[in-house]
Amino acid sequence: MKFSNEILDLENKISELKNFSKEKKIDLSSEVEKLSRERDELLKISYAEMTDWDRVSIARHPERPYTLDYIENMTEDFVELHGDRLCKDDAAIVGGLCKIDGQKVMIVGHQKGRTIEENIFRNFGMASPEGYRKALRLFKMAERFSIPVVNLIDTAGAYPGLEAEKHGQGEAIARNLMEMAGLKIPVISVVIGEGGSGGALALGVADKVYMMENAVYSVISPEGCAAILYKDSSMASEAANNLKISAKSLQSLGIIDGIVKEPLGGAHRDYKCAANDLKSVILSSLLELSKLDVDTLLKNRYNKFRKMGSFLER
Repeated sequence: MKFSNEILDLENKISELKNFSKEKKIDLSSEVEKLSRERDELLKISYAEMTDWDRVSIARHPERPYTLDYIENMTEDFVELHGDRLCKDDAAIVGGLCKIDGQKVMIVGHQKGRTIEENIFRNFGMASPEGYRKALRLFKMAERFSIPVVNLIDTAGAYPGLEAEKHGQGEAIARNLMEMAGLKIPVISVVIGEGGSGGALALGVADKVYMMENAVYSVISPEGCAAILYKDSSMASEAANNLKISAKSLQSLGIIDGIVKEPLGGAHRDYKCAANDLKSVILSSLLELSKLDVDTLLKNRYNKFRKMGSFLER
């Protein structure tokens, strides 16, 4: 990313000044403010000129807010629900009942870890069939009680391991696609980080699909695409730009309904601000969808996905 070293140097200087000011009890606020303005200007220039490959790096940023971070910062009274009632509880998928400004919702999403131990426990956010079956169980529970669903998508893809295949990974994803298409309640899905392949789409059949400004959504990772098409994974940056995986590209293609703005420099710089922006989009969408009867809701959802992939005849 352009000016990345300069931005890092300025942030280190700002941190040093703040620590020195606190330690020596000296007011250095004017110097800190000046450096902060310089940093923000460089950030604006950098983010205005980003490529899709740059977006991939931000979407994968280790400090980017995950599902539980958004739940903590934009919901109240969250009660996590566990297990698929068939085999086990997959920690790569989290979900439960909560309120967003008093509005009851069932929130479900992929959850990654930050430490080695957390990532092993969460399987790096790559869900097994049990995770998608847990999600479906929560969708059906929400439908029984007429509670809207909010999905937060953030995964490199469904877990491709042998055990997952033995337990019916493809069937679990396909069933979610089928069942979600017919849910008689409002469904909103938001790609908050990576939206990879069928693992993301299994939570992506919704009345409204949004992406965070620096999220990516694709049928395959840039590295995987480069390895297949170019026989060279080092060409991932070129593959990323050709895949059209950014929020702006996908909105222009009609794949998503809107883009959720992020704080300057990315959502990882201000969790609360990112959560508030996302909450506003969710609440406005729920208000819009609540005005529709069930038949219209289902018809609109069907037509939304049916019209994707239009082509021109020659």
